[in-house]
Amino acid sequence: MRIDLRPLGVACGMLLAWAIPAAAEGCNRLTHDGQGYVVCEVSAAQEPALRLWQDGADGQPLRNFANVRATLGQGESLAFAMNAGMYHPDYRPVGLLVIDGAEVQPIVTGASKDNFGMLPNGVFCTGGAQPFQVIESRAFAAARPDCRLATQSGPMLVIDGGLHPRFLADSDSRYVRNGVGVSPDGQTAWFAISDRAVTFHEFGRLFRDGLGVRDALYFDGSISRLYAPGVNRADFGRSLGPIIGLVEGAG
Repeated sequence: MRIDLRPLGVACGMLLAWAIPAAAEGCNRLTHDGQGYVVCEVSAAQEPALRLWQDGADGQPLRNFANVRATLGQGESLAFAMNAGMYHPDYRPVGLLVIDGAEVQPIVTGASKDNFGMLPNGVFCTGGAQPFQVIESRAFAAARPDCRLATQSGPMLVIDGGLHPRFLADSDSRYVRNGVGVSPDGQTAWFAISDRAVTFHEFGRLFRDGLGVRDALYFDGSISRLYAPGVNRADFGRSLGPIIGLVEGAG
């Protein structure tokens, strides 16, 4: 969600998709507690092929999946991609962003009234001590672990096996939401997006109960979109900030 650090109140937009050729495996449709999701699985062996995008060669934000695909090299293709964190009106990330080991934006540890600042929030980190980690933001700021890629967002969906304490089972706040969760051994990451509007509690339960993760991070809601040819998805809509995805044919 484009964010100006005011309370979030943007109505959920409809996700639109068009038919595209089937490609990579790795993304699948599933149902949990009566809600439909697409979940894309990335293994430790695939971590080097995971990429995080913000700006193009001209220094301007890429903003959409078509522009991301245009950056790929010969023989490379995009297996899947989704928005990967909240951003300001100029599409710059609100919190930490690390691309190929270089810090693009510093970490933010303070609370705020928007979803990003609903503490605890967290950082998704790849290529460090484990292939994949979700680390609470203040713990991350204190430890400063190495990451090849890192993106900060919030709130955390699952924290050491428990749902975020502010999630309400009877909440009426529903959006199409997306996020990432990590297996307890750090060897697998699952990127998920809901088919329809869901509550934070429902989305957190997908990761905790449906996928068995102990730590998961919310990326965004209302603007959440997915590119996944394997399940015939190429969502479009508002321009995006950070985008994460898996590249095939890399190297």
